[in-house]
Amino acid sequence: MKLTIKEIENVFLYGTVTEEFLVLCRADMRKSVQTLLRRYERAYREHERLAAMYTYERAAAERGNVLVAGVDEAGRGPLAGPVAVAAVILPQELYLSRLNDSKKLSAKVREDLFVEITDQAIAYHVTLVDAAEIDRINILQATLRGMYEAVAALTPVPEEVLIDAVELPRLSIPSQAIIKGDAKSASIAAASILAKVTRDRLMEQYDVEYPGYGFARHKGYGTAEHIAAIRKRGVCPIHRRTFEPIRSIIMQ
Repeated sequence: MKLTIKEIENVFLYGTVTEEFLVLCRADMRKSVQTLLRRYERAYREHERLAAMYTYERAAAERGNVLVAGVDEAGRGPLAGPVAVAAVILPQELYLSRLNDSKKLSAKVREDLFVEITDQAIAYHVTLVDAAEIDRINILQATLRGMYEAVAALTPVPEEVLIDAVELPRLSIPSQAIIKGDAKSASIAAASILAKVTRDRLMEQYDVEYPGYGFARHKGYGTAEHIAAIRKRGVCPIHRRTFEPIRSIIMQ
């Protein structure tokens, strides 16, 4: 006897979804059944993707390191504004739908996840290193300084640290640099979102404080609009004077 649409929906929502059940649903040509099937398969793929993003955290837990911090930055490349560095400790296996590298997400999704992460994280901290300091010590050293400071600000202290692509040899706790870690580790992905949203919000404030540069739109990156504004208006206090083409423009 064929199940009703409601009965099929209840199996997907509350029952045990077996392979036999899925085969029957795939053979059922009712439009509503196919919609329920697609919704289930989409959710299943998302669960599998997110489960894979805890591979590094799971391995750390097997070594006895349960409190794992992810670290990432936003804003190494722009011509203006700070570099933002975030460190975050997530509960083990925390399910955050849509969690991913912040660059792969829309602004709306990033904002939504920012709220979820800050609400549910065991600990988090965002460090900002301003343009003057970036000019003084260079962007790499500014980023490293921000990373060390963000990790040091976490309470409780993490037992292991996962960093997107950067080595932190002066850490006194185990750490691991992961290439493209913001797409491979849930903790690093969460840190990338905290850093990106924090920095974007700040650049929107700077757009009001320093009008005419378009900071709310390009967030300080070297777009044609931004470079044209620098040539017309000169630099403002949040510009990185050691970055090209600003350095050359100043010297003209």
